[in-house]
Amino acid sequence: MTARPRRAALLLALALTLTLPVAARAGVADRIGATFSLMAAGFVKAAQPLEALVIAVDGDTLYLDAGEKAGAQVGQELTVYRKGDAFYHPITGKVLGHYETVLGYAQIRQVQPQFSRAHFIPAPDAPSPRVEDGARITRGRIRLAVTPVLDLTTEKSDTRRVPYMLASLLERSKRFQVVDPLTVGDVFANGTVKVEEVLAQPDRAVSAAKTLDVSGWLVPTLIERNAVIYLDLTWISAVTGTPLFSRRHELLPAGAVEEQRFPWEPRPED
Repeated sequence: MTARPRRAALLLALALTLTLPVAARAGVADRIGATFSLMAAGFVKAAQPLEALVIAVDGDTLYLDAGEKAGAQVGQELTVYRKGDAFYHPITGKVLGHYETVLGYAQIRQVQPQFSRAHFIPAPDAPSPRVEDGARITRGRIRLAVTPVLDLTTEKSDTRRVPYMLASLLERSKRFQVVDPLTVGDVFANGTVKVEEVLAQPDRAVSAAKTLDVSGWLVPTLIERNAVIYLDLTWISAVTGTPLFSRRHELLPAGAVEEQRFPWEPRPED
């Protein structure tokens, strides 16, 4: 996201905050932001660069040589590729790299100390994987979209600021390039796709992602269980539409959020 769109998004979020009454400015949205600050490190860790080799193939199951010690985690999605011929500098003749063919995607299902087991999803018209093919999570920033909050509680609080808050925290990690939440919001506001469809229908998640040119979705959901509200965050592959992993945390109480605010800020209550 370039400086100009980011600045515009922040100005919009600020304007929205200032035009809302005090009761709507605080409360659940602030509690979600504070709760996510406790969860963000887990998403950053899952997105860390990872290099692996295919060491065995059993149908649509791949075994990779990356285990716990290498940073592999259940729910990670790696691009599986085959290294091809080298290409050279036209003047010096020095090898600059190798051509690569993307074979598909490996979604890690089980992790052992020295290896991991992954479900393989083939790319269209690509060769089947074989031993010694590579798999990786890119070292570049992962382009991500945060959906509007799916509120399944009875409170139906004002959560319009939440995607901006989550995007800010993720951008700060330097592992993600988060699409302007205003742009993402427009995709859902025009009625062409719903947040529920991104969660439950892989084809819809993939098609909507093409509009935004992202490789992942983060879907924040509020869930109420026995009068307790939880923040549930689901990571969905925008390449395959598969929900890869989910994290859930009880929403921090208003008192805990208050302790993180300056005395002159409005009281967090809806």
